[in-house]
Amino acid sequence: MIANHAFSAPFLRLYALALLFFSANSILNVMIPIRIESLGASNSDIGFIMGAYMFTCMFFRPWAGKLIDKHGPVIVLRILLVVNGLALVLYPFSGLEGYFAARVMQGVCTAFFSMALQIGIIDALPEEQRSQGLSLYSLFTYMPTIIGPLIAIGIWDWGGMSGFTVVMITMALTTGVFGFRVPMPSIVRKREESSEQRTGLRGALSQIASHRPLVICSALMLIASVVFGAVTAFIPLYARQISYGHAGLYLMLQAFIIVVARFALRKRIPSDGHWHSRYVGAICSFGAVGALLLSLSQAFGPLVFYAAAVLIGIAQAMLYPTLTTYLTFVLPGASRNLFIGLFIATADLGVSMGGMAMGPIADIFSYSTMYAATAGLAAIAVCIALLNRRMKSRLQQAECE
Repeated sequence: MIANHAFSAPFLRLYALALLFFSANSILNVMIPIRIESLGASNSDIGFIMGAYMFTCMFFRPWAGKLIDKHGPVIVLRILLVVNGLALVLYPFSGLEGYFAARVMQGVCTAFFSMALQIGIIDALPEEQRSQGLSLYSLFTYMPTIIGPLIAIGIWDWGGMSGFTVVMITMALTTGVFGFRVPMPSIVRKREESSEQRTGLRGALSQIASHRPLVICSALMLIASVVFGAVTAFIPLYARQISYGHAGLYLMLQAFIIVVARFALRKRIPSDGHWHSRYVGAICSFGAVGALLLSLSQAFGPLVFYAAAVLIGIAQAMLYPTLTTYLTFVLPGASRNLFIGLFIATADLGVSMGGMAMGPIADIFSYSTMYAATAGLAAIAVCIALLNRRMKSRLQQAECE
């Protein structure tokens, strides 16, 4: 019997594992663009390699949810920890092709890892605790990014590739050993197989259009994630064009805002199954204004540059747990995990497109133009949120019927 509270010991151990797992990424997100650029790659190449991580993650999310339901999270978790360790060790000994392969491997691992932990949290916690559990999980995944960017730049400036090698091997071993020793919460599943479950992934995909909340939330997450992905892929390079701009400080500030907002505002995230259009629209507006400030940073300087980090950090902190929590209430229980996997896949696709699609724009025009384009996309997300005010919760639908 597990404690059904988001702060209980079993869940704290899961959050700690998430922190370790994503620590390497906080360093790689800065190291990889700088390293690839030093090898003579273009922005399109950088965006492609950086985007490969989340594109792969997107592709495997739906299968991750289904396989975890079938085989359980423990076996899946241990296999992916081994594969993740191999990917981390591959980075220091590779060129461009090896970086791409390692990003793909990491994408597969992240798809299964995040789905295993989030499904465990959703199924084990009572409804009133879901938003806090998901928010705390997300918080711990971002905590490494507070210090990771500065560590990455320090490694690049002083440690070189030898320091990078030591750090990656150490992280691979630490995460693997800790992960094998962390027990997953034992969850008793009471859901019986239904015809909706038996339809499988193909059947679920054909049903997406009939679930309006899933379509709207996925569209919002996709658009907003383009902004987040463009920041991750190109801030390490764009910061060099800003007077007194520093990529490590920017990413550290944005991560700090994400962590503080997710912890301080975790109880403000709606956990009632209702759609709060103005609340979601306000979150998206933070991302739109933040992206606009980024586009103006080269002309107006570091104050505008770092203000963008604050606004985008708030948007990134609040949007994902808000939409995920809402969907846990309104999606059909029999195929909820699979649909949640599809929703998270749209976030992965958006982050991927933030690198892959925005890189050519930066090559043809400039980083400022690219971030202006993402600001326009985020403004569209604000409109989508505000124009869909009448989505009903599952409870409301049942009452109407």
